[in-house]
Amino acid sequence: MGRTYLVEEAIGQYLSDLTTKLKPYVTGLLIGQCSPQRDYVIRAVRTPPKEEQKEENVGPAKLASLDEEWITTHASQVSRMLPGGLLVLGVFIIATPELSKDSQNALRRLIFSVEKSLTKRRLWKPSEEEVTDRAALQICSATKKVVCRTYDVQDPKSSAKPADWKYQSALSASWLALGCTVNVNIHIPLLATSPNHDLEKNTKNGLNRWSKQIEDSVFLINGQVKDDDTELLEGQKKSKGNIQSSTQFSDVKVLTQLSQGSSRRSTATVQVCSGSINLKGAVKCRAYVHNNKPKVKEAIQALKRDIINTLSDRCEILFEDLIINEGPHQKNFKRQYHVLPQRLFVPVAGSSVMLSDYKFGDEAAGEIQERFVEMLDQTVQAEDIHVAEEM
Repeated sequence: MGRTYLVEEAIGQYLSDLTTKLKPYVTGLLIGQCSPQRDYVIRAVRTPPKEEQKEENVGPAKLASLDEEWITTHASQVSRMLPGGLLVLGVFIIATPELSKDSQNALRRLIFSVEKSLTKRRLWKPSEEEVTDRAALQICSATKKVVCRTYDVQDPKSSAKPADWKYQSALSASWLALGCTVNVNIHIPLLATSPNHDLEKNTKNGLNRWSKQIEDSVFLINGQVKDDDTELLEGQKKSKGNIQSSTQFSDVKVLTQLSQGSSRRSTATVQVCSGSINLKGAVKCRAYVHNNKPKVKEAIQALKRDIINTLSDRCEILFEDLIINEGPHQKNFKRQYHVLPQRLFVPVAGSSVMLSDYKFGDEAAGEIQERFVEMLDQTVQAEDIHVAEEM
């Protein structure tokens, strides 16, 4: 029995519109949520055309010249814009009948390449029951025939398995949201022995230690500690009325443990340091779970991952920005303050889910709007951009 993908109906129209636009093929990403029984797809996003393709308005005629690196980079950028609980579930390709034979091989390559890139950046460990199947969706531009298969990304020799692709209306409206504010105060020593004081590497090591603390934290949902295997909505009345406004929101408090208990005692070490990095501030985190009887552990796992991702993504964005503005060899180690980018949320049209992005203080709304069009093929009104955090 293959996996079932429940797909927001509007995606069918989006993919259909794409078939008429780009010849001979177009690629893109599928975004949604995995669950043990089935996966939910709430967005499909085409790969942004490169500058030279925009001019010609035509892709290369052979799939062999597919730009794997460009598609993988797009997936990495998009994954930063996804709140907890959402991820890149797979890849699609819409191609002419002549290219259909090569399409499946191209999709297989892309799925493994995208997953490798996304895994490399993660600071959290996957759970044992993690779903490792990813979707390869192939659509013929002439016949509109849809073929969905999955590959197990944990197995490099994995072969394609058939999967069901089922459209469903109002799928995007039925999500439960969890939110929390986490006060961050991370002290990262820079060892005197560390070559060139590699800030990025040291920061990542420090964040790795901090992420383990988050994994071990206690999460209070609406003021209560709940058992992992209970249903998230147990004891709550389901809200009725307008679907659009019925997002059930749970407020979560995160209690980090001061001591890890006697079983985890570690020996203190003295290290010679030449400086330190301090990360301080309050970050807004958010996660979504589909409302088909989600368990508490699924919801908390999604929120933990958002907490860890949002901080590591911001540090990554800051280092990229410093390299662009100051050059890769900028090694000025006087006392410096850098403001990490602020988080903002933007609603998905026709959905109760919000996507995320980051802005530096001097960035205008227009730049954020452009980024949403380029990365997520979504037009955003300036008034819909909600900056979640204070400077």
